[in-house]
Amino acid sequence: MLWTVLLALLLLLLLQTQLSVCFRELRSGVSNTAAYSSSSSSSSSSSSPSHNSTQQRLPGAIIIGVRKGGTRALLEMLNLHPDVEVAKAEVHYFNVDEHYRRGLAWYRAQMPFTVPGQLTVEKTPGYFAAPQAPARVWDMNPAVRLLLIVRDPAERLVSDYTQVLHNRLTRNKPYQSLEELLIRHGHIDSGYKALQRSLYHQHLARWLEVFPREQIHVVDGDALIRNPFPELRKAERFLDLSPRISPNNFYYNTTKGFYCLLSAGHDKCLDESKGRPHAPLSAQAFKKLCRYFRKPNKLFFEMVGRSFSWC
Repeated sequence: MLWTVLLALLLLLLLQTQLSVCFRELRSGVSNTAAYSSSSSSSSSSSSPSHNSTQQRLPGAIIIGVRKGGTRALLEMLNLHPDVEVAKAEVHYFNVDEHYRRGLAWYRAQMPFTVPGQLTVEKTPGYFAAPQAPARVWDMNPAVRLLLIVRDPAERLVSDYTQVLHNRLTRNKPYQSLEELLIRHGHIDSGYKALQRSLYHQHLARWLEVFPREQIHVVDGDALIRNPFPELRKAERFLDLSPRISPNNFYYNTTKGFYCLLSAGHDKCLDESKGRPHAPLSAQAFKKLCRYFRKPNKLFFEMVGRSFSWC
């Protein structure tokens, strides 16, 4: 009987010891889990501000035009600046009603991700000639900075036609020659749409009804092609950017016939559609076109307070 009691006590003692070990391990596991959870929370918290600061923002600057004036070149050159991020595609938000009805949230979603201090830039050359665009842009942000790149309006018109011609040929669609579209009964047809886009003074007048002149920076597109750096330095100053773009960011590509870009050891040239040979136009028709633009050009020069070496 005594031996039975002693054996029972011994078994009870062993059981108590085992339970004590189990409880100790359980407490240790809970403690480690809590510590891990706290560490993860701390890590997540420390990375959260960085994540939250990277977001899509509405543009602080917009390249509003002109079509076939060098807007893509200007955008890519501005993108050399470390404090600039650009929308990769033309958004057509302010000039296409279907897009505009989608609202600012949709427009913002088309923008690149940026951190505080970076400038978002969007370009859609169709904005310049769209009557509804100036007021819509103002409603989005009255302080937005606008860049307008212009070139010889006669050359721009021929380039505009060349692009349309290329698109029609690609789709095997019929086309008229530029001279047939431009000249009617021996005179310039003022209703030709490509010509209307080159009447810069008419379109700028609508923008100046909404925005002050100092909020619109005019870039010389012909000068940008000949020597990009001086025009980019002016654009940096207008956008309140530190001077980070240098002449070393450009090199002349003799094969393509225009400047390409250099950044962080990598070079980039504009796509094949840039520098495409112009469609033919007789010298006589081109002279008529130049004469037609003399008065509109003079009005534009007076509006912007500078002149350009156009035909």
